[in-house]
Amino acid sequence: MNVLERIEFLDKIGTELQSRMTFADIDTYFRGHGVPTQEEYPHNSKRSYSKDMLSKVDDELLFKIAAELNIADAPNSTTTPKEVSFWKPGHFRLFLSHLASFKVQTSHLQTALRKYAISSFVAHEDIEPTREWQDEIEAALQTMDALAAILMPGFLESKWCDQEVGFAAGRNSLIIPIRKGLDPYGFIGKIQGIQAQSKTIGEVAEAIFTTLVKSPKTKNKILHALSGAISNATTSEEGIEKVSILKSLNNIPTEILENLKQQILDNSLLMESKDFLENLNIMLSKFNVKKMQTKNKEQEAEWEDLPF
Repeated sequence: MNVLERIEFLDKIGTELQSRMTFADIDTYFRGHGVPTQEEYPHNSKRSYSKDMLSKVDDELLFKIAAELNIADAPNSTTTPKEVSFWKPGHFRLFLSHLASFKVQTSHLQTALRKYAISSFVAHEDIEPTREWQDEIEAALQTMDALAAILMPGFLESKWCDQEVGFAAGRNSLIIPIRKGLDPYGFIGKIQGIQAQSKTIGEVAEAIFTTLVKSPKTKNKILHALSGAISNATTSEEGIEKVSILKSLNNIPTEILENLKQQILDNSLLMESKDFLENLNIMLSKFNVKKMQTKNKEQEAEWEDLPF
């Protein structure tokens, strides 16, 4: 890697660690790989801390860590980095297998899924004209977290759609059949899937998210992605919207919510939003997790009365 590629690669790893781990988890993870750690780091940013510590290791270890974290464009030690631009960093990666005739509706579904921190691959929308489309599809299949197959008349006869499902089955990835006039068959014949007939695009997107949360293969990954999207929100409204999604669930592991609290401390915009913190604390109370502490006027007065 040249210097610029290395800086960008470190940023991707740092972003992924920030969305998935606490400071203590990062240190434990780094020590397991022989990466240096620092007890008193001057900044309260897991992303910056990760980048600084990883800047001291060689490329081979960076490639190993990136591959272990399942970062989309992580190369291995014997290849040069392959640029994969269609996945949004930190988001859950969902491959949407569909017929070309259904590309418009599939593209709309792709947009609806972003609400749930799901970055989805739609071949007809995401492949750059200058690239070999087969190579791009293979790259997406190799780096996806799950696959959703939009089953409709003609899907079974499409060699490409059928191969995409077979690829996912071979990787033991979660496959979500979306029934749009065709029932699951073959490898996915035993999976009931999502009935999409007479449903809106938003309802199908919500059903996909619910399926990902329920599956042991994808539950933690999608919850970490949604937590990361909350902590990286650029407006309080965006953060509140995604907090309401977490609140709608029945069960969230405590460690994920505690990690979310730590992540939010890095976002001054959210920490200064009374509405966001109120919504966050309502959600935390539902799952019996200690609320985020906010600074009130009485606390400010106490600081003002301290000797200078």
